[in-house]
Amino acid sequence: MARGKDVWGIDIGKCGLKALRCSRSSDTGKLVAEAFDYIEYPILLTQPEADPAELVQNAVEEFLSRNDVAGDKIAVSVPGQAGLSKFIKLPPVEAAKIPDIVTYEARQQIPFPLEQVVWSWQRLEGGIEESGFVIDSEVALFAMKRDQVARALEPFNKADIEVDILQLAPVALANVIMADQLPPADEIDPDAPPPSIVLASIGVDSTDLIITNGLRIWQRTMPIGGNNFTRALVQGMRMTFAKAENLKRNAARADDPKKVFQTLRPVFNEFASEMQRSLNYFTGQDRTATIGMVFLVGNAARLRGLSDFLSKQLQLEVHRLREFKELEGNVVIRSPAFMENQLAFGTAYGLALQGLGAASLRTNLLPPESLRDRLIRAKRPWAVVAMLGLLLAALVNFLGIFIAWNSYSESTFAAATTAAEEVTSRSATLQSTLDQAQASRNEILATQQQLLRITDRRFQTLELLRAVEAMLPRSEPDKTQPVDPEKAAEADTTAGNGLTINYDEIHIDSMDCQFFPDLAVWFESVRDDWTVTVANDQPETEEAADVDAATPSDDTDPNETAIDEFSDETEEEGPTGSGWVIQLVGHHYHNEDQHKPYEGRNYLRATLIDNLLSEDPILPVIAGPRAGERVSAAELGLGFPALVTSNPIQTEWLGLEMGLTGGNLGQAPARGRGSRGRMSGRDRDDDLEDQGLEVKRYDFVLQFVWKPTSPGAIELVPEMDDDMAAY
Repeated sequence: MARGKDVWGIDIGKCGLKALRCSRSSDTGKLVAEAFDYIEYPILLTQPEADPAELVQNAVEEFLSRNDVAGDKIAVSVPGQAGLSKFIKLPPVEAAKIPDIVTYEARQQIPFPLEQVVWSWQRLEGGIEESGFVIDSEVALFAMKRDQVARALEPFNKADIEVDILQLAPVALANVIMADQLPPADEIDPDAPPPSIVLASIGVDSTDLIITNGLRIWQRTMPIGGNNFTRALVQGMRMTFAKAENLKRNAARADDPKKVFQTLRPVFNEFASEMQRSLNYFTGQDRTATIGMVFLVGNAARLRGLSDFLSKQLQLEVHRLREFKELEGNVVIRSPAFMENQLAFGTAYGLALQGLGAASLRTNLLPPESLRDRLIRAKRPWAVVAMLGLLLAALVNFLGIFIAWNSYSESTFAAATTAAEEVTSRSATLQSTLDQAQASRNEILATQQQLLRITDRRFQTLELLRAVEAMLPRSEPDKTQPVDPEKAAEADTTAGNGLTINYDEIHIDSMDCQFFPDLAVWFESVRDDWTVTVANDQPETEEAADVDAATPSDDTDPNETAIDEFSDETEEEGPTGSGWVIQLVGHHYHNEDQHKPYEGRNYLRATLIDNLLSEDPILPVIAGPRAGERVSAAELGLGFPALVTSNPIQTEWLGLEMGLTGGNLGQAPARGRGSRGRMSGRDRDDDLEDQGLEVKRYDFVLQFVWKPTSPGAIELVPEMDDDMAAY
């Protein structure tokens, strides 16, 4: 049965049944009281001679005889001591993992196996959620044993009433405070929350104490209630329990009100002391919390002088909760019966708030299997109708097939069948011919595309060589002028005995390349080398250890200083897609004292590597959409240099070979290594060994990415197949 827009909040207390029917106003958003009922038991459920199940059943039947609940949603409460309430502070955790953590906490906090309880939880407002992580968040956990849930639902099951919400009474009262006395949770500043509101619901045997500031909730049950006041009157005034209960409710009209108050004073003191202990414990747990106001609900709160006495003892404002701010409907709330018992309708009002979706706490202790069975029962008529429809459709389909089968004759369709087979055969032959033609066409197109791609790349290799040459430093010496030996140390070139050396040049000994379908694979293997290449490092000396460039040395030379222009590390991500890795093996002699600190790898960085990383144009394009325009290395597809090998700076002797003219270099091993290489031999003049120059040499292996591109084209790197990779 479809539910209407009205909700019955039914509070099953120990002294009576309180019910409030509400709807929600479409104009103000507030609740509108449509009807109410108050059915008091003949005796309290806690009396020794009482049968609680029978008394509650009779009250429910009487309620149904006086009210029509068909089509309305039903929300029922159970006493707070019948369930378990826990408020758990979560550690910083991912939001997606909160259910798993709550399940773990439930197993720890609930003193029964989870199969024996019905439990529910809700994440409270407040806390911080950022990038999927939750900080300073709190979770409310509620549970009841299944047998207690069954006992609470039994009177309604016998009366054929489907209960939609089963809630603990303290939770319903917390919803009343947050709806009536506090601003909405999304308007509360977690760093400066409002003062906490205290609600004391005085029951028959106990008092539920609820404290909340709209974000955090604290709840405790105090073992003192209305019966304590009644027993004090029984003992102090020497009367029966029934008379004492009547006197307690009408203490203002007693013959001697002063004597009644004096008799009840010890219980007043005990109640105030117990509440003070609870408040002290709460403020001890949360030292930032402040108590703003105390409200009393329950019929026992009508005791004359109780609120004034608690106000003096607690040094707080204490009032009876005589007004529900979010409740309208003067027909109900202004009726004498409702006004007289309004303090007893707090729980029913809170249940109505939850049933109409206006409550902050929305947990439900109704067993999941009950909801599932109810859903199945609701869908059962539709399922039967659907099944009958399917059976009818199957029958019609069978009859159609049966009639068509009986009308079939093979001889009637023989000629048509033969013609269809001939057409099928011809179609298969033509389709085979078409497939062969398409395969041949695709092969020719593939060859054409491959040739076109090769044609498009005819200038890219030349541009690569030109780009590498353009990025190498060069400084040609003037050979027409004599060289002053005293200024040789300060010049970029040194000449002696017909030998000339250019310190500014970087000599490339070899150049190689390799194609990678995925450049990320190569980059992972040289990521550390790349990082060191673009980061600051100290110049190397001949005495430095021969270590890989991926592991920078912690040893520094006090005579050498770092170069600031290489000190900025980059967080750039590596290359992706297919492309080539170019490897340069080379050396340079820019390592003399006058070159510091630009020597060794630092000189390589300041020239070749800096040009690879720079956005400045290096050479003009020889072909393509931007022919003649100067472009940078990145626009040619060059980048991500990685110094994979960086050898220490070593001293080397450069001399003239026999028979060579001036200006040509001959290379021999460094002095002190035993052999003199080509410079030693019987047919050589020993004096020629001194016709040379002792220099400092630095060797390196540099790799960088080349993704062939035509500057200005839309697609930088065409997708390469195996044939193109081989090319």
